[in-house]
Amino acid sequence: MQAVVVGGGIGGLGAAAGLHRVGWTVTVLEQAKEFGDVGAGISLWPNALRCLDELGVDLGGHLAPQHEGGFQDRRGRRVTRYDAAAFARIHGRPLGAIHRRDLIDALRAAVPADSLRTNAEVTEVREDGLVRFTGGELRADLVVAADGIRSPIRRALFPHHPEPVYSGSTAFRGVTKFPGARLSTSFDRGTEIGVLPLPGDDVYWWVSYVTEPNRRPEDLKAYLKEHFGDWHDPIPALIDATSPESLLYHDLYYLGTPLETYVRGRIALLGDAAHAMPPFLGQGGCQALEDATVLAHAVSTKDVDEALKSYDAQRRPRSQKVARESVRMGKLGPQLTNAAAVKLRTAVLKLLPARVTVRVGAEITGWRPPRLPRPVPPRTP
Repeated sequence: MQAVVVGGGIGGLGAAAGLHRVGWTVTVLEQAKEFGDVGAGISLWPNALRCLDELGVDLGGHLAPQHEGGFQDRRGRRVTRYDAAAFARIHGRPLGAIHRRDLIDALRAAVPADSLRTNAEVTEVREDGLVRFTGGELRADLVVAADGIRSPIRRALFPHHPEPVYSGSTAFRGVTKFPGARLSTSFDRGTEIGVLPLPGDDVYWWVSYVTEPNRRPEDLKAYLKEHFGDWHDPIPALIDATSPESLLYHDLYYLGTPLETYVRGRIALLGDAAHAMPPFLGQGGCQALEDATVLAHAVSTKDVDEALKSYDAQRRPRSQKVARESVRMGKLGPQLTNAAAVKLRTAVLKLLPARVTVRVGAEITGWRPPRLPRPVPPRTP
């Protein structure tokens, strides 16, 4: 069976790895010159780690389990404590963090090298499985549309569906060397600043704040120092240590109107193309890996038409529920701007014991993927 995956990000490569594992021949079409991702980190929650196990993806030493840390206010006063041991016990796995580049490399390694094509811009996808791209065309039994939040394939299949909407927040992101950093999330009115340690003394940090869209500062680093340079340590030092050319700045969009289906003909929408969500739960990439695992399992147990029905029935309700919860979490957390409401939220969180706060999100992270077939080891003479 032949599959074409459009898009070489986390979801696309995850789908390719899963389809290859269950015996399909896969071609990944990536329009960029090389496979890669933005210079930022990503949190991998237990649901995503279980998917990577099923997909046969080895992260090597690139995953950093998160240990001590917690929520703080802008002055560094503790609001809640993160209990890593309790988290692992309740959620089944530790919270992990990895550089997106390393995750992409690990996913690529799970796909045959001759299956990967770059400089391949897709120009047409038909519901019967025909894919035209710069350099040729392919006919597939299955097409996976993993072409991102602005998916041209989604737009072609659902021309009247509303475009992604602005979440209300914009984010800075950066990665820098900073030994000794600890996991933390700090809140103030309309603002969240996160610190996520990566392997090798690297630290991924981000700032999300409520603002109007399309207001990119001329000097990103100067803006950060002016508006967030008086927050608690190590936030000012992380900003100083990050080179200006490596800073990322993006308005945060999501698919505000849920799709009525993730499939059309032989085409399956996956990841951000299907259910782009704001990052306030850290589940965007995790949900794409869930999609990939469920799709691979479905086509390994059913014919393609039935498999796509099963994929849609399993993934659409869950991923759209997570997307809604991410929007809600943003409004209750980093997008809360009323001063009295912020004080009330902080007071309530301080009263909650760690054994209660550590259970938040367990219904999402506790999800377990279906088992995929294991490769048969070669016989020894």
